[in-house]
Amino acid sequence: MTSLAEELTRVAGDAFAAEGLERGFGLVQASDRPDLAQFQCNGALSAAKAARANPRAIAERIAARLKADARFAKVEIAGPGFINLDLTDQALNARLAAPQEAAGANGKTAVIDFGGYNVAKPLHVGHLRSTIIGDCLQHLFRANGWKVIGDVHLGDWGLQMGQLISEVDVRGIAPIYFDAAFKGPYPEQSPVTMEDLEEMYPAASAACKADPERLEAARRATQQLQDGRPGYRALWRHFVKVSEVGLARETGTLGVTFDLWNGESTVHDLIAPMLEDLKARGFAQMDEGALVLPVAEPDDKKPMPPLLLVKSDGGVLYGTTDMATVVERVRDFDPGLILYIVDHRQHGHFEQVFRAARKTGLAGRAQLEHAGFGTINGPDGKPFKTRAGGVMKLYDLIAMAVVEAKSRLAEQGLGADYSPEEREAIARQIAIATIKFADLSNHRTTDYIFDLERFSKFEGKTGPYLQYAAVRIQSILRKAQGEGHAPGTPGVHSPEERALALQLLSLGDAMAAAEQKRAPNILCDYAFTLAQNFSRFYAAHHILSESDGNLRASRLGLCARVLEVMTATLGILGIAVPERM
Repeated sequence: MTSLAEELTRVAGDAFAAEGLERGFGLVQASDRPDLAQFQCNGALSAAKAARANPRAIAERIAARLKADARFAKVEIAGPGFINLDLTDQALNARLAAPQEAAGANGKTAVIDFGGYNVAKPLHVGHLRSTIIGDCLQHLFRANGWKVIGDVHLGDWGLQMGQLISEVDVRGIAPIYFDAAFKGPYPEQSPVTMEDLEEMYPAASAACKADPERLEAARRATQQLQDGRPGYRALWRHFVKVSEVGLARETGTLGVTFDLWNGESTVHDLIAPMLEDLKARGFAQMDEGALVLPVAEPDDKKPMPPLLLVKSDGGVLYGTTDMATVVERVRDFDPGLILYIVDHRQHGHFEQVFRAARKTGLAGRAQLEHAGFGTINGPDGKPFKTRAGGVMKLYDLIAMAVVEAKSRLAEQGLGADYSPEEREAIARQIAIATIKFADLSNHRTTDYIFDLERFSKFEGKTGPYLQYAAVRIQSILRKAQGEGHAPGTPGVHSPEERALALQLLSLGDAMAAAEQKRAPNILCDYAFTLAQNFSRFYAAHHILSESDGNLRASRLGLCARVLEVMTATLGILGIAVPERM
């Protein structure tokens, strides 16, 4: 459904066009000063500059046309040519009564690369932002009509795989995979579990750092794995499989899913032909024994080194696999956008890769974009860790949040008479909301301090506050149903209802802005303002006790619409609403 601001923009655009000016000057947006007006149009200033005319004179001509439209209760000119607009309550009621339709398919495809986990490593707090932000954006893009492919892009093909293979060999765990004379088939059951890998990887990494011979053995194993040695490939497939199961289980606790569990290994067979193509077309060149692709541009303000494709020892790097991954995604999905949700400290790497992909034509028509993010810090302002100073595992963070959620429920006197199973389920939903909203409510490019006590409160700008607001509305509607009262068509009869209606009708604008800026915090702000407006409406008006049946039905209809929009918005944020608290 067209948003209210979009509809008003068309109306104002028609007015500018009727005056012989560009329609684009008719952009209407929510007012920066809601105490003065609901909406504003500032296009007269730009139009005057283009037409070399007086801006206020142009504003007066546009305002005269807008005043003829019965939807406007107020059209006023402020300052040098700003146009302030208010809608009539009848216009707002008509919009509220119109059927609410989901966005149709827009014909655009996006691949969203997020997660970025490594095989053999458990999820930790460092993975949280990519996971939560990426998941929210894939929900948002789908809600806005995009076809979305979410890809975890596993780290499954580098030196760490050789380190693990050599560690299995040293420990003598599965000699069959190292027997060159064995012709297979290899066992279907993995010789190692995810827990084994979690212990083995740091041990193998430390051994390789301490012993040059172990490091060389790991490098040989990596090369032989990539060359296709059967036993190593079979062992590696076990590593990947048990890791995927463990990682999917952990992301599942956050309610996060991926369409693809592809990794660097997926594009291994594309690398050699890609490199040959780049050499044949003169893009890749040898430099001191290495193959590089220059990406510097004449207007660069600082040096931009070439993208290193093949090292002098014959090894390939992340940039090479990332280029091949672009080739694969363009081939398989022909996307208009490939969006990478990765730590902002990787921006330089992506700038090199994107330039190389565009320069060589490998990106096709796809826009390549890096949406970076800041870090989660502890109270000391440093990256969030355990009390012992170690890396905080995601599982442990969720467990801490569940304990805090149970404490909050007890403080509020909620759920005391529920079954232990239901209390546990509600506490887990609150815990996930605490973690997700804490992250998403901050702009993704900023660092933020994770304060579990503050973020889990049922007051203020928190996930649990929004859940509680939605649960309260559910309770009102259930009670109304029990008393035989049905929601009617929502309408505006008071300033509080007017503010609530305007917020409801601005959801499309918030979703469009959040997509355009890759900024989930815009949706967090929207949901919080909606909850605050509902609270003011609830405090100011009788609902179930209203004696006027038509007014009661209208207000119940407004409650139902708020619940619908709040639930949908929280759903995009990846936050579930409990049935009760």
